[in-house]
Amino acid sequence: MGLFSRNKPKIKITSSKKDGYSGWLKCTHCVELIHANELERNANCCPKCDYHYRLSADERIRSLSDPDSFHELFKNLSSIDSLGFTDTESYPKRIEIAKEKSGNNDAILVGTCTINEVPCALGVMDFNFMGGSMGSVVGEKLTRLIELACEKKLPLIVVSTSGGARMQESTLSLMQMAKTSAALAKLNEQKVPFISVLTNPTTGGVTASFAALGDIIIAEPNALICFAGPRVIEQILGKPLPPGAQQSEFLLKHGMIDLIATRHQLKETLSHILEFVTVEKKHEHQRLHRPETIASY
Repeated sequence: MGLFSRNKPKIKITSSKKDGYSGWLKCTHCVELIHANELERNANCCPKCDYHYRLSADERIRSLSDPDSFHELFKNLSSIDSLGFTDTESYPKRIEIAKEKSGNNDAILVGTCTINEVPCALGVMDFNFMGGSMGSVVGEKLTRLIELACEKKLPLIVVSTSGGARMQESTLSLMQMAKTSAALAKLNEQKVPFISVLTNPTTGGVTASFAALGDIIIAEPNALICFAGPRVIEQILGKPLPPGAQQSEFLLKHGMIDLIATRHQLKETLSHILEFVTVEKKHEHQRLHRPETIASY
């Protein structure tokens, strides 16, 4: 062995930590350390400050619907590149990446389910698919769900989370605002209730269309709900917004939403509303079909 030679130390390299810090993360709201397993068990809410982290569409459906009751509809629909749009990447490539990331064909899942045994139509947006942006497929799936709710007289619930209209579809995405709003107008004519649930964030063309048209509008705590974001508004006004502006609590105070429900309360809250509106609907049907009521027409 040479004078300057050395044996390589036998160091075992491990790919994952085995110490006590493995799996810990800092809450973005209260900056307390929380464990990923604890976060998952707590419906993706911080156990220290109750900050609501995002859920995927599948997780949201499992948290709201009765076990094995959700029946997905119109899942064969998928976006196409009608405009040949390319920015830093082509639109088809972005769709492919979004499908792999979210496990879904587009930014919304729709179907029928029961919530505490009350049947309803349910649509849930997924921020993991291109920021929950609304393109032609989102508008089409949602419109078909609204038409189904209208036909079957099913209460409609839509859970929104979105960055707004999808820029890769330009005017085609903006048309979905009018399309979904027109469908909801027909639903309203049939006196079928629509409950809109707003989660963090709900912005842009989604806020400016179907998300704000609920008969009852519920929001999760501290959710950003707006058309243009605070930074854009501040640039236009040339001064800062009031503290907490464009968040759920501020909007509740100023009458834009009806109530705030934590994630743990949401299913029960929806259940109470559904029971109330279905009982009211049943009583209205009975009243209209009583002999004395029919004779009065």
